Amino acid sequence: MNIETTQLTQERLIGDLRLVIENAEQLLKNTNQYTSDIYQAARARLLLALDAAHAELARVEDAALTRMIEATHAANLAYADQSGEARLLRAFR
Repeated sequence: MNIETTQLTQERLIGDLRLVIENAEQLLKNTNQYTSDIYQAARARLLLALDAAHAELARVEDAALTRMIEATHAANLAYADQSGEARLLRAFR
């Protein structure tokens, strides 16, 4: 797998995880009126999984941001960009 394919796959996974989180939050909101022990236990497990998903999403997004910053820094060094203008112009070549 090349770097571009890996990045696209990671972006797709991040988007999918966001969608799952949104759907889980909506499910929790829509099932609040059910008070039986079975529903409440299921909601509690879903809430724990949702908390874990939020933490994982934050971790993955932070890692992606760190990689992007490192790649930008490496490109700046490789091309000896001395100013923000030089970086911008290189980005649009």
